[in-house]
Amino acid sequence: MRKTLFFLAALSLCFLAFSGPAQAVTTIKIGHVLNTDHSWHTCLLGFAEDVKKATNGRVEIQVYPSSQLGSEKDMIEGLTLQTVNGGLIGGGSFQTLDPKFGIEALPYAWPTHESAYRALDGELGKRLLDILAKKGIVGLAWWENGFRHITNNKRPIVKPEDLAGLKIRVTPDKMRLDTFKILGASPMPVNFGELYTALQQGVVDGQENPFAIIYSSAFYEVQKYLSLSGHIWGSALLCVNSSVWNQISPEDQKTILKLAAKWRDEQRRLTVKQEGEFLAKLKEKGMKVNEVDKAAFKKAVQPVWASYEEVFGKDLLDLVRKYGGK
Repeated sequence: MRKTLFFLAALSLCFLAFSGPAQAVTTIKIGHVLNTDHSWHTCLLGFAEDVKKATNGRVEIQVYPSSQLGSEKDMIEGLTLQTVNGGLIGGGSFQTLDPKFGIEALPYAWPTHESAYRALDGELGKRLLDILAKKGIVGLAWWENGFRHITNNKRPIVKPEDLAGLKIRVTPDKMRLDTFKILGASPMPVNFGELYTALQQGVVDGQENPFAIIYSSAFYEVQKYLSLSGHIWGSALLCVNSSVWNQISPEDQKTILKLAAKWRDEQRRLTVKQEGEFLAKLKEKGMKVNEVDKAAFKKAVQPVWASYEEVFGKDLLDLVRKYGGK
């Protein structure tokens, strides 16, 4: 009996000796502020599944929607402090780190989705990612938020003068605030998580967002008019902090970047495909939809371009003009 026990114990020690240490798993918690039925979330889930499979479980991504990891401002601060692993964050929100990130949101900069894709997948996007790299943030891929449109409860917006006096919630960045001031509105920064209630209670009269967000956030319940302004196109940056990125092997890093691009393309495809679908659904929900005088709006926002040339620099503005066909 003793010999048997000794043999089993020796066998166990040999197994432990040759099996080596347990495989280390890098877990990345990625947050975003949108609901679970938005393409950001569904594509992040697909990305997470692919990453786990392609790395044989060495990298596991967990997705936290609906501001569970905080507002975009909170997540960006956490990324720089290395306390938030990762996020899918509107590109313009990075203006809290560097005002140059406002450049993609110049009003009427991008005539099409494709023109914006070329810019951010090209030289403009690389310049912006280089800025973030110096602040401890690694950009994996530029996803999309889409073109923004104006909703409100007072009246249809056809020309800039129709915005006069309207309290419009905008993202809390200076250029967006300046844009709507120039257009005659009273812009107000409200956290996205509080926006539905603010609209419901009349704290603000309206807001501006892409169709998918207007629908997925059920703003049609608290907004009457939808004006197809298409005034701004917005990106979304899939990113992680440098500390968690450096825990991953170079081989797995390449795999993750490849999959981030794969799901970037799928998320963009869904965004374009769903624009018409969401617009139809918003009409079905009773929103009154109207076209706007885009020529009048483009003319009205020219002072924004002029006043921000010093902020962005002529070289970056020339890149926007190059890719935007101006």
